[in-house]
Amino acid sequence: MSSATRSRRRGPRIQIPDRKHVDFDSPSSLTGGTLSPDLQPNTPPSFPQDVPTDCYKVGRYLLVQPLDQVGPIHIYKAFHCDTEEDFICKVIPIDKYKDTLSAYYRVGCHDHINEVEEVLLGETQVYVFFAKHLGDLHSYVRDKRKLKEHEAIKFFGQIVTAVAHCHDNGVVLRDLKLRKFVFKDEERTQLKLDGLEDACVLNTDSDWLADKHGCPAYVSPEILNTNDTYSGKAADSWSLGVMLYTMLIGRYPFHDIEPSALFGKIRRGQYSIPDTISSRAKCLIRSLLRMLPSERLTAAEILQHPWFNSGTRLHGSAKSDKKTVDQTVPDIQVEDEEPFFV
Repeated sequence: MSSATRSRRRGPRIQIPDRKHVDFDSPSSLTGGTLSPDLQPNTPPSFPQDVPTDCYKVGRYLLVQPLDQVGPIHIYKAFHCDTEEDFICKVIPIDKYKDTLSAYYRVGCHDHINEVEEVLLGETQVYVFFAKHLGDLHSYVRDKRKLKEHEAIKFFGQIVTAVAHCHDNGVVLRDLKLRKFVFKDEERTQLKLDGLEDACVLNTDSDWLADKHGCPAYVSPEILNTNDTYSGKAADSWSLGVMLYTMLIGRYPFHDIEPSALFGKIRRGQYSIPDTISSRAKCLIRSLLRMLPSERLTAAEILQHPWFNSGTRLHGSAKSDKKTVDQTVPDIQVEDEEPFFV
């Protein structure tokens, strides 16, 4: 794909044509190797001195460094040959990419949700490019120990507007946690939700889910207790409560070195709030960490809570064109997360 066709895909659903964007087949193993001869440019572009030579050429991009692997998805640091911009590339098996990207198509463009910048189709792999980020909120809170309320209001408002936009468009996040939100700017003032690949796209007005998926520290009690369906949006609200508590207190509300003890505390709703935060902050946390899912505030209702009455505009909007612990939640797909901040 030429650089002239590189543009952001906007609107509630991105329609990707069936034709191949680039004429090549990717290596069977994306862990290193040399460039295929048919991918070599006639005139090599100019790159910074620190770009490694053992990288992959994909369209007008170089995949220069493997970053992570989440299931079948390989994540790379990427570099655009013409603009010299840094990107994140997610390499997805071609038979899975439409389902994997369906949540991005559903939510469209939003100030605080990561957007697909470009999609390149190979014979067996799909290369999805996103703007780079500048660190995640989990690491930021851990380094600061905890956040002052004026800073937490700013960040939590951005988080909730992103979640509310997803819910309004029929997307349940399921695996909400601090690490899912990353910084857009060097000043660390703007967040975006990074990673909708494991979100659930609802096909009806009902948000009842049967599959169990989440991080141990953030999982809601009904997911642990029920063998039946549960409200996905209410489970997201519980996770938002865990996130807010952690930002303000500097540790998870439910934590224990023994998994069974951790899950027992979550099932009982056993936590305490120190007197170091305001009464309004305590009220909001308690309104989210309610045992009965129907009693929790929705994402839209959270933004109406008095805690946000600080004069800061929090209502982000859609754009105009609208590894340290192995705690396993029973029968739930779990991603590792640090047990608590120390």
